Amino acid sequence: MTVTTTAITDRFDDIRPTPDGEVRAAIARLVSDSSFRRVAEALVKPLAWEEFTALVRKCETKDDFQRLAVCPAMMRLIGRTTSELTGSAWENIPEEGGCLIISNHRDIVLDAAFLNVLMIDRGRPGTEIAIGDNLLVYPWIEELVRLNKSFIVKRSVAVRRMLEVSKHLSDYIHDAVTCRGESAWIAQREGRAKDSDDRTQVSLLKMLTLHNASAPARALQDLRIVPLSISYEFDPCDYLKAKEFQLKRDNPAYRKTEADDVENMMVGITGFKGRVSLRFGTCISDAVGAIPETAGRTELLEKTATLIDREIHRNYVFYPFNYVACDLMCGSKRFASQYTAEDVSNFNAYLQRQIDKISIPHRDTAFLRGKIIEMYGNTVKNNLAL
Repeated sequence: MTVTTTAITDRFDDIRPTPDGEVRAAIARLVSDSSFRRVAEALVKPLAWEEFTALVRKCETKDDFQRLAVCPAMMRLIGRTTSELTGSAWENIPEEGGCLIISNHRDIVLDAAFLNVLMIDRGRPGTEIAIGDNLLVYPWIEELVRLNKSFIVKRSVAVRRMLEVSKHLSDYIHDAVTCRGESAWIAQREGRAKDSDDRTQVSLLKMLTLHNASAPARALQDLRIVPLSISYEFDPCDYLKAKEFQLKRDNPAYRKTEADDVENMMVGITGFKGRVSLRFGTCISDAVGAIPETAGRTELLEKTATLIDREIHRNYVFYPFNYVACDLMCGSKRFASQYTAEDVSNFNAYLQRQIDKISIPHRDTAFLRGKIIEMYGNTVKNNLAL
């Protein structure tokens, strides 16, 4: 793969991260925003606000910003909200050039943030990060995420423009990985898999092939796709996801609001996650190349989605609650050797505490309990299916 280090071209101005030449000006705008200060001041402690702003004003590049501002804040957050954060199978990430990391999606903010903390800790540059424009609810959020090497996935567009917007995004991702040698992260689906039944959306892969629509297999191979499995011992947003399941069941027209997205982001960031594991799967380029040339586009995309799913399902890390939940789902004792009676008692108590946080009309405790059990058990179920 030929990689050239070039600046991001002007044609991507609407979705690209902040170019390094604009970092200083972007930081000046960010730290002068009172709304950003209200949110960030508590996260940067023990630094005083003035110390933090003096520090970030020294940043000249996005990598500086990630290393000097984002990583220290994330490390403090990790210390408060996790008991362990580990990454494994690093040998599957190319030493040179870029790749596209596709992972399951548990947390709106932290999936990519944890990945980049681990990357930077190993002396690697952080990845570029795909983020939906539905999350850019305040101007300072867009400023911040672009400084943090995020590129924008436009979802709030008219149907007639969707193909144009998708081609533009596909061109950008290919430019980042194959021309500039950047690694990028994107979730395997739009939105989180709220029941943890992780499946790659074929529409995502279709978007990735639009850069070279006449040779879709080559387009996918060029990206050097590496699947990533993200495993949380506890999902702080599990009760919010269960709540959304019931609200949608009771009213099929229900849609989350911007306030709901903000609540999910804040609960996910500040809630306790226990042990967190990120494990890389094997790059699928060779496997995509082995798909018969006689396969049509739809078959190619479906087989590629299956390749990604198999790697993600194969590389989960499981904790006692996962095994308890799977046995509860299946009405069996198959995994009884993986947990204790105390684990079962603790899981049942945990379920009740999470359900007690849900305040909605006609709260269906049995339904909510079943949904949270699925969130913890489906990963084991999918791993077994291999």
